[in-house]
Amino acid sequence: MSKKLAHVLGLDTNPTIFFTSAALTVVFVVCAIVFTDTVDTVFGAASQWILTHLGWLYILGVTSFLAFLVWIACSRYGGVRLGPPGSAPEYGNLAWFCMLFAAGIGSILMFWGVAEPISHYADPPQGDVEPESVEAARQAMGFTLYHFGLHTWTIFCLPALAFAYFVYRKGLPFRVSSVFHPFIGDRIDGPLGRTVDIVAVLGTLFGVAVTIGLGTMQINSGLNTLFGIEESRLTQLVLIAVVTAVAVASVASGLDVGIKWLSLLNVVLAVALLVFVFLASSPLYLAKGTIETVGVYLERLVPLSFWNDTFGNTGWQGAWTVFYWAWTITWSPFVGIFIARISKGRTIREFVLGVLVLPTAFSIVWFGVFGLSAFDIEMNRGGGLVREVAVEQDIPGALFAFLEHFPMATFVSAASILIVVIFFTTSSDSASLVVDMLCSGDAVTPVRQRVFWGVTEGVVAATVLTATGVGGLDALQQTIIVFGLPFFAIGFFMMAGLVRSLRAEEGEGVRRARDIPLATRARRMARRDTRGAVRARVRRGGTGARRGG
Repeated sequence: MSKKLAHVLGLDTNPTIFFTSAALTVVFVVCAIVFTDTVDTVFGAASQWILTHLGWLYILGVTSFLAFLVWIACSRYGGVRLGPPGSAPEYGNLAWFCMLFAAGIGSILMFWGVAEPISHYADPPQGDVEPESVEAARQAMGFTLYHFGLHTWTIFCLPALAFAYFVYRKGLPFRVSSVFHPFIGDRIDGPLGRTVDIVAVLGTLFGVAVTIGLGTMQINSGLNTLFGIEESRLTQLVLIAVVTAVAVASVASGLDVGIKWLSLLNVVLAVALLVFVFLASSPLYLAKGTIETVGVYLERLVPLSFWNDTFGNTGWQGAWTVFYWAWTITWSPFVGIFIARISKGRTIREFVLGVLVLPTAFSIVWFGVFGLSAFDIEMNRGGGLVREVAVEQDIPGALFAFLEHFPMATFVSAASILIVVIFFTTSSDSASLVVDMLCSGDAVTPVRQRVFWGVTEGVVAATVLTATGVGGLDALQQTIIVFGLPFFAIGFFMMAGLVRSLRAEEGEGVRRARDIPLATRARRMARRDTRGAVRARVRRGGTGARRGG
């Protein structure tokens, strides 16, 4: 039945995954509207249990993922190319970096660039230093970079590496179920594999919908600050429609046109904003502080990688770090497959270093400029950000309150709104592309399918945010924590599957060498012996000539 419907609609996809995912999305949206309190209660209890009882496992797990990636990049497998022998990268380094960054956490940096450092500055996470002190600022930068540095990109890098390897080396489809092939073989095309892929589609849709919802709130806050536009559900609905329309146009034009050029434009604008804040603030202070921040991050990286708030037991880590990891993990199928899609032809070592180091370095510079400038405003330039973020809890408006302390505040704030819009657009169009790949298993699919998923993302975000308000958004946030747990577990299978498959591939190479016919090996040995004898005679003759001279 589903195959006939797919044929009638002109779809080139797996009907089971496509129609089941679409139907479950509709069911969730309806339940979120009609039974908001019930959905909130059920998923709230489940997410709270995960945050409370499995927080330590998330901390240890993500750190283990990072250690594994460092090991595999430095191991003998680091030279394995993610593609056929002799293949070259499909995109240049600049375009590659812009696309993976814009689809990854570019939008989150705009949202948290000021808000997170100021939050921890006003309320130090470990509670062992005085709020709004120099040591509080150091601790705030340490935690902020821990949240947006190597560990966040580890959550994206591991699945991206697994997808790229199994797709480009083993010829498997672009689906999460492909990473289970070393364990269950062709049964990935059965009910178990389909279930994994459906959960991946739902997790991606809900994770992106939350981000679009938060981005809409930030854009609305900026428009309110600049033009007095009311922060209302109607305004947010219009904003979501605009973002969705641009995202649909981008994804319809394809990866090499819309997504690529939007990503490049976005990174250029973000860097321009970064340079402006750097020059308009205190350049010497920011330069020195950013360098010092690198030391703060490295100094605290290992301790924070294992910190579980055991003695304080304040619940802070569940509300911040564990929530971040759980939320980011719901993005991992989307960002992972997207990064894999644009990384064909790179070696494992090049891939891991590029995905981990380059975005982390950019994050250090970003928070070094925005975070330290925010501290400078609080300490030396009148303040007001602590009240905005920590007291009034206006996190979406933190960036615009920050920019009011700079020249040309109105123009720069308007440009920042544009950057936020494009960042969320690139996240949405990239997610649409990936969701369609999860359903079809192919990198190239009909435009109508990508458009369908782009519209669906906007509808989910708009329905939950505007029909149920904050309660619906909270319910969706709690839902993605629950959906994130299976993907967290899949991470361990990814590590084991990669090692098993790489070892098997290495063994096949050894066996192929052993299977070379005896006569062929004899001819090769004879040629080597002949070349060796010639070189020996040359050396003897050369030595005699020198002696004779």
